[in-house]
Amino acid sequence: MSSTPAPHTTGAAQQNPLAPDAMTAPATDRGEGTGTGTFTLLLFAAASTFTGGLETLHLRAPTTLGAVFRTLETRFPGISHAVLRSAAVTVNLEYVDFDPDEVEGGDERDGEGEGESKTGMDLVINPGDEVGIIPPVSSG
Repeated sequence: MSSTPAPHTTGAAQQNPLAPDAMTAPATDRGEGTGTGTFTLLLFAAASTFTGGLETLHLRAPTTLGAVFRTLETRFPGISHAVLRSAAVTVNLEYVDFDPDEVEGGDERDGEGEGESKTGMDLVINPGDEVGIIPPVSSG
């Protein structure tokens, strides 16, 4: 008799409040050839704490950075003001410049236009991308 070890999961896999929502999909859904799939959202430090310990979310793509922030604010009220306004954001390990004043406002575009390459809150997040939310940390 062989036993298979349980797969390693982060807090997100067991407690993901986004799971029933149409914004999420299995991590393996990359949507090759369909134009849709998922991206990985990594939450560090205070971002993870604010979401109840979630570290990783898998959300549908394509979308925009602004739409990601609005989704987080909808699911975790207050995260925009408490965390996102002062956080650094990376997409595929590259820092993204955005206007913190647009975090709590901005327009409602969803980023589903083909071939668009934008910046800031209009930056298109594609299937397979990795987005990191990195709040400031202090040490003493």
